[in-house]
Amino acid sequence: MKDMFEAIGELIAAQPALLAERELARRIAEKRLTIDPWKHRSSGMLCSTCMWFVQKVSDNPGGTEIGRCRRHAPTMNGYPVVFRTDWCGDHKLDENKLKEPASG
Repeated sequence: MKDMFEAIGELIAAQPALLAERELARRIAEKRLTIDPWKHRSSGMLCSTCMWFVQKVSDNPGGTEIGRCRRHAPTMNGYPVVFRTDWCGDHKLDENKLKEPASG
């Protein structure tokens, strides 16, 4: 009978440690939800480097930041308008659109 009471006492004594572990696990899970694991992966997959992206020709010297995505057939409204900084899952790298590395 005493062994059972000792076991219950040990469980009660271990309760704060279990609560601390649960709290730690909860905080870790919350942290994971706030971190975007895809943030760095899309940096090189922008529309500006995609072979399907056609930049709009502009008369302004500053240029324009929009273009058309020609990945899929046009709809009744034409090809979708996209920004150079947009990205999607259909990205296909166009090596000709990559910036040349600065030679120093």
